[in-house]
Amino acid sequence: MRVLVQEVLKASVTIDSKEVASIGRGFLLFVGFTQGDDQATIGKMVDKIMKLRIFPDENGKTNLSLASVNGSILSVSQFTLYGELKEGNRPSFVAALKPDEARILYAYFNNLLKERIPSLQTGVFQADMKVSLINDGPFTLMLDSKELFA
Repeated sequence: MRVLVQEVLKASVTIDSKEVASIGRGFLLFVGFTQGDDQATIGKMVDKIMKLRIFPDENGKTNLSLASVNGSILSVSQFTLYGELKEGNRPSFVAALKPDEARILYAYFNNLLKERIPSLQTGVFQADMKVSLINDGPFTLMLDSKELFA
């Protein structure tokens, strides 16, 4: 499982020129799954995301969590996080989990997040989404379950 975390001042998802989700200050999460990902992996990833201390405190140090700043989350499915470019210039997505399986894990991921952040917003799985954001910093982190929980 990979999650690209972006600290944002605001973010939104538009589908067919209609805004379907938006948040203010918080995290924009791009979420991708691969073979072997399961509910335990997702639980650990949600814990890691919720404990990240990347918001500045009164001294400007990255010490505060999402909860500390009353932040929001916008979660967007993103199979391209598993794009591989080892050979050639056209990405291969064979490492990305098949859509039917990924849809189930993405729903589970969002349900766990919603328990902690009731105002969670999401994109629409497999939709042609246009994502807009204003990074704060910019502050962007790649979380990979293979590295975090090996």
